[in-house]
Amino acid sequence: MEIGDSLFDFRLKGTDNRYYDKYTYADRFALVLIVTCNHCPYSRIYWQRLVRLFKKYEEDNLAILIINPNDAKQYPEDSFERMKSIKKELKLPFPYLHDESQEVAKKLGASRTPEAFVFNSKRTLVYKGAIDDNWENENMVTRVYLEDAIEYTLDGMEPDYTDVPPVGCSIKWKK
Repeated sequence: MEIGDSLFDFRLKGTDNRYYDKYTYADRFALVLIVTCNHCPYSRIYWQRLVRLFKKYEEDNLAILIINPNDAKQYPEDSFERMKSIKKELKLPFPYLHDESQEVAKKLGASRTPEAFVFNSKRTLVYKGAIDDNWENENMVTRVYLEDAIEYTLDGMEPDYTDVPPVGCSIKWKK
């Protein structure tokens, strides 16, 4: 997807056994899709940052959906059952969805875990890419790309940075 593209239709199963689509949070001013997984060290480091970010903006009408597209045959740690465990262990406050067919990740144009996609109230893509500029040390972060994009979007404005290359593990595509 390119900046300015509209969110496509999708339907994914969450770890709560409910199905989610682009209309699930139609009333929210911003929808963030995070392509991530269980096993990648980059993704694991960002879990708590994403939880804090969600809690900070939840009352401002933000919705976050976390999506795992990785092939569980290659990486059993990314299985649906393990996703359920992670959701419970980390007390994730947002839905964790399984993209078993990898269709959603492919349509998004995702390449890394984690990778963020921010959509405005009209479900137009306004930001894609990195969460921040320092995955290794949260205390050394100087650019909060995702948080800035969320703030701008919730305020009805365009983010200053719309496309920042993500840092993380490659998506484990099916062979």
